[in-house]
Amino acid sequence: MSLSFHKVTIVGGGVLGTQIGLMCAYTGHDVTFWLRSEGSIGRTQPKIEQYSSMMLADLENAKKLIGNPMGSFLYPRGLIRSWDGISEEAIDALSVQAKKNFANLVHLELDLAKALEDADIIIEAMAENPQSKIEMYEKMKDLIPAKTILCTNSSTLLPSTFAEYTGRPERYCALHFANTIWKNNTAEVMGHPSTHAAVFDQVVAFADEINMVPLQLHKEQPGYILNSMLVPFLSAAQGLWANEVSDPATIDLTWQLATGAPAGPFKILDIVGLETAYNINQMKPEASEEGSTTWKIGQLLKEKIDKGETGITAGKGFYDYSQDA
Repeated sequence: MSLSFHKVTIVGGGVLGTQIGLMCAYTGHDVTFWLRSEGSIGRTQPKIEQYSSMMLADLENAKKLIGNPMGSFLYPRGLIRSWDGISEEAIDALSVQAKKNFANLVHLELDLAKALEDADIIIEAMAENPQSKIEMYEKMKDLIPAKTILCTNSSTLLPSTFAEYTGRPERYCALHFANTIWKNNTAEVMGHPSTHAAVFDQVVAFADEINMVPLQLHKEQPGYILNSMLVPFLSAAQGLWANEVSDPATIDLTWQLATGAPAGPFKILDIVGLETAYNINQMKPEASEEGSTTWKIGQLLKEKIDKGETGITAGKGFYDYSQDA
């Protein structure tokens, strides 16, 4: 497949930022992660190694699904564009190419100007902190080439909130991914009133280039489609925990037994990351109302974050993953 976008810059090396960058590299795009400091590199490099290993493992495991009637439902959709007629040899070839791409197409950069230079598309994947995003956009706006499209992967914030700070509102929109994007290959594309229609269409095309299924939103919606459903679900579960109705393991078990879901809300929170959950919670007005359920949730999440229990990538969140390493 010929590429319309060649150089991709990821601003931020968190859970989703790392996955987005690796998925871009997997599909042949040259990827630069801009990171704030040497310390950020020290935190991001292990994520790159972790997620690239997970992607390669899922490719290898996909070979076991060949001939399985459920294979077409279970294969990693972002890694294999079509399951029809797939063979072990074809999957092996994908693995070989993936290793080459991860080795040759992934770069870490501390110099912001160098990271943004000649980028075809920039994806901002910072934490859900409005002021931090604004400050970042103001630093970037005079360094971004005229041709470049700028996207935000914000989970809940509207692009119109930040458009004026980008210096290119007409070339700015939201592009939101689900976690483990190489399996859950959704890409929600959401413009704002000033986004040019042609730019919106280009972002849809880019999502397809990186093996995502583009999901187009026709108007701005906090939380897009996915998080408009997911965030209230996770908030309800956290409310049961914060109000001491039940414990996380029992809440998860209830959901899994009653619905057949493979994971409950607290396992999902570990995957998303407790820092992201905390930032989303603290944006609610009730978070400052001492004694409210939202305030209690914030206090409990902060306790876990302060102990370093931030989710799967830390080895512990609501569950202990230290034995999985």
